[in-house]
Amino acid sequence: MPTTIASLLNFAGADMIVILLIVLLLFGAKKLPELARGMGRAVKEFGAARDEIERELRQSGPSEVAQPKLLDTANKQTSPP
Repeated sequence: MPTTIASLLNFAGADMIVILLIVLLLFGAKKLPELARGMGRAVKEFGAARDEIERELRQSGPSEVAQPKLLDTANKQTSPP
């Protein structure tokens, strides 16, 4: 079952209608399609960036993480001055 914004925020049908009416009053009917297209593009770009980061993380893997080098001071021999 896909998760929607309405289900995440626990909005019922009447709440969503009120919110949509407020948006309609604020932006007007002519701007709504433009706003929806902009939101769609933003979601698409966000998804593409997320997929790219996940792909890069899978490709790099844990083997490419640099291990810290520790100094071995216990086995060092000092030369007399």
